[in-house]
Amino acid sequence: MRNVWLIARRELASYFTSPIAYAVTAVFLVVVGFFFAVILYYTQEATLRYLFGNITIILLLVGPALTMRLLAEEHKSGTIELLLTSPVRDGEVIAGKYLAALVLWALMLTLTLGYPLLLRLYGNPDLGPIATGYLGLLLAGAAVLALGVLASTITANQVTAALVAFGFSLLLWLADALQGVLGGTAGEFFGYLSMSGHFDDFTKGIIDTSHVVFFVSLIAAALFVATRLLEARRWRP
Repeated sequence: MRNVWLIARRELASYFTSPIAYAVTAVFLVVVGFFFAVILYYTQEATLRYLFGNITIILLLVGPALTMRLLAEEHKSGTIELLLTSPVRDGEVIAGKYLAALVLWALMLTLTLGYPLLLRLYGNPDLGPIATGYLGLLLAGAAVLALGVLASTITANQVTAALVAFGFSLLLWLADALQGVLGGTAGEFFGYLSMSGHFDDFTKGIIDTSHVVFFVSLIAAALFVATRLLEARRWRP
């Protein structure tokens, strides 16, 4: 566990010593602030449900931006060889890099807590759906970041890694669109794989354990495959 934290601290330091964290966070906050103002102006409702839906769209772009360099840059610069020959396990490398991205995503969400405070100050929002909505965003973000880490393990090109991560995330987010087209067992299967379908209940104040299990399973599967791919590289001649 110590190695995981050391790698995570290294990656967090790397985020904040480059423009990446600042640029992505700034763009995220500006866009979210814009949506918050527009939605509040037109709906006149003390709720963040509509805003949460828009944040998930932004997440599909932010997630790949945060993860594209995690392993792709190591591959391109050749430092991955040094990392793999150090006394750390492959799973610790993946977990540490993933943890750094997850901490940054959690920090970005924390910076948006001023919006529910504003609603509380000037209105009477239902805090239950707001709290569960943030939990849903954290889980959905964690899943997208895990897919991003997997994509970054596949290629040494950061742009390619970002595009692959975006493709993975978009396909799983819109998987329920195939449910009505295919029907039957295949349709139910793709409906279950839909991240948006598992996310929606959180914005309604509902915490269904099946949704939590889905996101946790998706995260574990993506990180497991990423670890196996990194392990294969270790033994590649």
